[in-house]
Amino acid sequence: MAENFDVVVIGAGPAGYVAAIRAAQLKQKVAIVDKQWMGGVCLNVGCIPSKSLLKNAEVAHTLRERGKDFGFSFDNLKLDYSVAVKRSRQNSDRLTKGVGFLMKKNNIAVFMGEAKFKAKDTVNVTDKDGKVTELKAKNIIVATGASAMVPPVWKVDGEKVVTYWEAILQDKLPKSVIVIGSGAIGVEFSTIWSAYGVDVTIVEMLPRVVPLEDEEVSKELEKEFKKRGIKIMTSHKVESVEATKTGVKVKVSAEGKETILEADQALVAIGFRPNSKGLGLEEAGVKINERGFVEINEKMQTNVPGIWAVGDVTGKLMLAHVGSAMGIVCAENIAGAETITLDYEMMPRATYSYPQVASFGLTETQAKERGHEIKIGRFPFQPNGKALGMGDYMGFVKIVVDAKYGEILGAHMIGPEVTELLPELTLARMMELTPHEIARNVHAHPTLSEAIMEAAHGASGTPIHI
Repeated sequence: MAENFDVVVIGAGPAGYVAAIRAAQLKQKVAIVDKQWMGGVCLNVGCIPSKSLLKNAEVAHTLRERGKDFGFSFDNLKLDYSVAVKRSRQNSDRLTKGVGFLMKKNNIAVFMGEAKFKAKDTVNVTDKDGKVTELKAKNIIVATGASAMVPPVWKVDGEKVVTYWEAILQDKLPKSVIVIGSGAIGVEFSTIWSAYGVDVTIVEMLPRVVPLEDEEVSKELEKEFKKRGIKIMTSHKVESVEATKTGVKVKVSAEGKETILEADQALVAIGFRPNSKGLGLEEAGVKINERGFVEINEKMQTNVPGIWAVGDVTGKLMLAHVGSAMGIVCAENIAGAETITLDYEMMPRATYSYPQVASFGLTETQAKERGHEIKIGRFPFQPNGKALGMGDYMGFVKIVVDAKYGEILGAHMIGPEVTELLPELTLARMMELTPHEIARNVHAHPTLSEAIMEAAHGASGTPIHI
């Protein structure tokens, strides 16, 4: 006999579990289904454990390379990477248990197993023992996320050829690694591994690293990576990846010339594909595009009434915080509550490499291509007192502004803790503030946030400290 709910959520990652909580707050009877774990990839093998590893990497880099700057030295420094991994797992476990607690707190029924549509209002859940539970709901939210994209001819064996999943769980470091792709995952793992002395080579098909970021940011990150000894091969296409007895061989090509790279390990970090197969979506009549993403409107509705989709499976912007925002909007639309329409182009983007990268909105080039007459407010961290005190002063803040109206079109930052500075600018954009108003907002001294104030002064035509 079927169990009845107002809302069933398939997938317990940041998009799914947040949608479930918001729906429960809006007096809906809610169930959530996941085949593996609470918190999804982000909490278990993604954003959360990687930040733990990045903190360890920061300490390791300081101890190995910068002791002289801070006045300390070691005769016999030992770095145990397995301890870093253990700490990352503890942090993940803590947050995963926290999500489980939130499900109980909000009276959300949890079903662990594989979900498949039986009808547009019915989902069958098969648990690990083969037991099938039928769930009926007026509304079903698909929040199944995405998985690493790997060409079929590249065989991921989990040891010599890995994705982020295996890389984040391994407790031993390779001596050398080839990182294929320079998006967030590629540059974050490059940061971690190089800090521990691993020989890292990044191969990127496009002309620059972090290719979706502003050109100046890409240039600055490449410069800092090279200072760390990371080798970078942009405009190189990977032709083949082959595991050998001792490691891997990666064949790359550029301008008709082929090169063979060898290392202990290769990390494939070229993108993600949606987890939309095997759910019975097509049988339920849900429209899926040619890349496998579930098509939705601004309310998160699919073409089938009562079936909704949020997060990475939609391909809108594959970031955890965007998925969570989508989940909230979706739940509010289901309940008929007041809500908002999301502007994906203006969503914050954060990369936790060293130095960090943070941005939103249009790059300088994109703004010009769209016909905007622009002004740029730019301020480096080098003269920032807090950054100097931290010994971490590379990078800059850059604000792209419409010259006629003063509208903030985008912001692009690289430097110390810039991911923490981003919300001031995205809030300003949302509330339609101009750089003049940011500049007039008194910022505490000394703080990193003063770099934003200074960039805003620059965009207003009244630069103070430059």
